[in-house]
Amino acid sequence: MGKKVPMRTCTRKLEFDAAHRVRLHESKCRNLHGHRYVAEVTAAARTLDDLGRVIDFSVLKGIVGEWIDAHWDHGVILNIEDEALIDFVEVSDWQHYVMEGNPTAEHMAEYLFNKANSLLSEAGTKVVVTHIRLYETPNCWADYGGVK
Repeated sequence: MGKKVPMRTCTRKLEFDAAHRVRLHESKCRNLHGHRYVAEVTAAARTLDDLGRVIDFSVLKGIVGEWIDAHWDHGVILNIEDEALIDFVEVSDWQHYVMEGNPTAEHMAEYLFNKANSLLSEAGTKVVVTHIRLYETPNCWADYGGVK
C-alpha cells in the first residue's frame, strides 16, 4: 500500500444577513424573521501551492462569498413550497432565493457545501470544500461535510 498524503485545510469565514421562515415550524420560527449568518467554508488540498497555501483566502471570498452576496445576503431564503410568501416577495420586488425544503441551517449548510464545490470546480481551482459550518445565531449552528 502507498503512503497516504494528509489533506491540508484552510477555512474562510463569510458573514451575511438574510431572512427566512421555517414552514410548518411548531413555534415562532414559522414567522418570517432574520439572522446574521456566519458560514465557515473549509477547503482542502493534498498539496500546497507555490506560496504554501491551500488556496488564497481572498479567492474563497471572491468565489463563494460573491455567490452568497448575490443570492442570499439581504434577501429572503424560502422553501419552494411556501408559495404564498414567494408570491408576496415577488410582488414586493424583494430579493429572494428559493430552495428545496425548509431553509434551515442544516439544509442551507448542505446547499452551500454543494454550491461551493461546484463554483470552485468551475473556476478551475484544485481544492475541494470538505466542510461547511453555518451559524444561524452565535449559539446555534449546523455542520455539513467532514468532521471538524
